[in-house]
Amino acid sequence: MNTRLTRTLASVTLLLAVLSGLGFIGMAITHLADDGAVCVETGFWRNTEVAPGSISVEKGVEATGSGTRLCQDSPSVGQRAADLGGQLPWLLFGAVALLLFSRLLDAVVEKGPFTDTVARRLSTLGWVVAAGAPVASLVVGWSHSWLVGSMAPIVGSGPEMSGSLGLVLAGLAALVMGKIMREGVRMREDLEGTI
Repeated sequence: MNTRLTRTLASVTLLLAVLSGLGFIGMAITHLADDGAVCVETGFWRNTEVAPGSISVEKGVEATGSGTRLCQDSPSVGQRAADLGGQLPWLLFGAVALLLFSRLLDAVVEKGPFTDTVARRLSTLGWVVAAGAPVASLVVGWSHSWLVGSMAPIVGSGPEMSGSLGLVLAGLAALVMGKIMREGVRMREDLEGTI
């Protein structure tokens, strides 16, 4: 096993996790301190020809691009939070997943690939990815849907999921591999105890 490459990959992954975390914190602080307009894109009127001013929007909301872009000049705290909720969950998810992956690689370097510690960390990473991807997707979708609804009441525009859910399969694969590795470690320990 090439421990130098694994150690380098662990360091790069940790650096990416820290950068994602700092991006999350920085975006949250700058966004909350910003007092500008909040804009959101909606595809609700995408395939229709909408005349200017014919869309029913809330007071202070400007609809552009046939109503596909809505902007609130002086947003409420809820609208600002919903705008933030539409941007930050994936950054937080990425930071946590990268941090757990970095810890997994550190365990591989320190203890070897076929140990109980590595199997547990792989299972933890699998759970976080399998559960975190749908949660982040729902938070982003709900935030977007609520923000659009607060600017222009649209009948039938309910919560949606955003982003790729292929990560759930990767998380489930990590869970299965963690279980297989844990059983392999247990069998090896039983075999060493017998000899």
